Amino acid sequence: MRDIFTDLFASERPDPVEAARRAMRPPLPRRFYQQAGVDEAEGGYRVVLDGRPVRTPARGFLIAPSRRLGEAIAAEWDAQGETIDPATMPLTRLANSIIDGVAATPEPVAADVEKYLGSDLLFYRAEGPQRLVERQGRLWDPVLAWAREALGARFVLAQGVVHAAQPEGAIAAARAAFPGDPWRLGAVHVITTLTGSALLALALLRGHLTAGEAWTAAHVDEDWNMEQWGRDEIALARRAARRAELDAAATVLALL
Repeated sequence: MRDIFTDLFASERPDPVEAARRAMRPPLPRRFYQQAGVDEAEGGYRVVLDGRPVRTPARGFLIAPSRRLGEAIAAEWDAQGETIDPATMPLTRLANSIIDGVAATPEPVAADVEKYLGSDLLFYRAEGPQRLVERQGRLWDPVLAWAREALGARFVLAQGVVHAAQPEGAIAAARAAFPGDPWRLGAVHVITTLTGSALLALALLRGHLTAGEAWTAAHVDEDWNMEQWGRDEIALARRAARRAELDAAATVLALL
């Protein structure tokens, strides 16, 4: 099992482009277990395959902090068919990343999320056409209003791509809302990088937005362009894979 875990997940990328290249990879390993489940263990709930503990690529145990989350991860293993395909296991991949990376060094992860507060997607508005401007305002303005009221963070807006420096006080106020535990922080980081918005991630963390609402808000411009120029099937396939990653992060937040 050690080689399988290392080979499958250590090289797995969250980039959805990888999913399109699976046909060029060596054959996936065959399923070697009958049933996945969870056992109570020190630190939480350990995912097991036929009673044997699953390990992360760094050789830690795959232990979730709550039973519901552990069962959701185990369900990904149970859902595998004759072979084991990491591309269909976004929750397991996220858990591996949190256990092996975020838990040991949370500061760089939080710093990376904080960078987005200086140039968040929601700050930069289109100059036109008017319908796009209105759509951005309809989906983004309520999140900015929530940030002002709930976080005490008042940000500056700009049109086009010219950088707008954000008040240090606003960044500090939003930064104070970052979760301290590695599981929530790892989920917030994933949502931030997928959406381009730390504010959308924080709104999802605090329950102000659903995963679907955050996803829609993050894709205003992309949806507008597809409406004008037609659907891009390759882009949509990548987008579906990214949505699975966001849903996995939202699941972590919901089940803790």
